[in-house]
Amino acid sequence: MTLVKLTVNGKAVSVDAADDTPLLWALRDHLKLNGTKFGCGAALCGACTVHVDGEPTRSCSLPLSAVAGRRITTIEGISAKGLHPVQRAWIEHDVPQCGYCQSGQIMSAVALLNKNKKPTDAEIDAAMSGNLCRCGTYQRIRAAIHTAAGKGKGSSNSKASAMTNANVSTKKSGT
Repeated sequence: MTLVKLTVNGKAVSVDAADDTPLLWALRDHLKLNGTKFGCGAALCGACTVHVDGEPTRSCSLPLSAVAGRRITTIEGISAKGLHPVQRAWIEHDVPQCGYCQSGQIMSAVALLNKNKKPTDAEIDAAMSGNLCRCGTYQRIRAAIHTAAGKGKGSSNSKASAMTNANVSTKKSGT
């Protein structure tokens, strides 16, 4: 076992695990950040996507030793205040069906928009090509990315705000 120091979602952390432990399992098992999903274990599906120093990276095949001293952002850390604009757009366009791939999809979309504020359809397709969706919601994913980029029709705030307000109301009432 080795003590690996890294920054996860803006916080300095140490993980005591074998050097070859995949980052995915360090996040899920050691740090209890379960938003990042296991899909294939071979870096082929994108469900395990996180950001390493701002770049979308498959965490299922990346050894913990390779991220020592680096900045990791998971789905839990993309927004300090409520939903990220991409998450709001996902809600607006009813993107998730089963939802399993969504954290990886969102992480790839956020990385794209951090680099390219107004991507074309071709740029979106290229950036998202490493993320598989078994439910086939690719058209909605593209539309949501355009909305998050400010190019979609309608507001990405109406439905998302209603859902956020409902969640806040539920938390306040204790149900």
